[in-house]
Amino acid sequence: MPEPLGDLSFTWPFLAACIIGYLIGSIPFGLVLTKLAGLGDVRKIGSGNIGATNVLRTGNKFLALATLILDGGKGAIVVLLANHFLTQDYAVLAGGGAFLGHVFPVWLKFKGGKGVATFIGVLLAISWPAGIAVILTWLFIALTLRLSSLAALIAAALSPVYIYGLMQVPLFNNTFFGDLQRIELTAFMAVLIFIRHYENIVRLAKGEEPRIGKK
Repeated sequence: MPEPLGDLSFTWPFLAACIIGYLIGSIPFGLVLTKLAGLGDVRKIGSGNIGATNVLRTGNKFLALATLILDGGKGAIVVLLANHFLTQDYAVLAGGGAFLGHVFPVWLKFKGGKGVATFIGVLLAISWPAGIAVILTWLFIALTLRLSSLAALIAAALSPVYIYGLMQVPLFNNTFFGDLQRIELTAFMAVLIFIRHYENIVRLAKGEEPRIGKK
């Protein structure tokens, strides 16, 4: 008798969506770009993170912007492709896989970034109104306090709230903008973002967190 979720012939496409999303999400663009530019290993400077904020600490704003776009883009592209060729269910799973890939990349012995850019890319693709709200939240905190980590934490914490808000609008409820699956995914990503920002949270509490633009 098949198991409650079905046998492998039913579940393998969902597993494939997760795995493909994970492998694409695992591409460490920040590390690749800085090495190609002759700036060495970005993991040996600043926070040691492979994301755009730490790439900015090399002093190369173009590479930081490119890292931000590519890290966000890899999250968005797997969601859009899965939704186009399969269904929304696969898109959500692929997005979650891409986020996990960035945070725990197989190519870097599962020591990756903190996932903020990829999180935003996934969110824009699964619910662009919520994604825009998160970006505006991040920008407001980052520009006023110049603390990227605090901006990321607040924006991530509010992401499920934004999607829940969309669900209260009849036009958006149970669509590709707001449903329970998207709340679960954003809540899952937000929890991991908080876990990955543990050291930042400690520094924020001590007033020792470096501000945006500091090398």
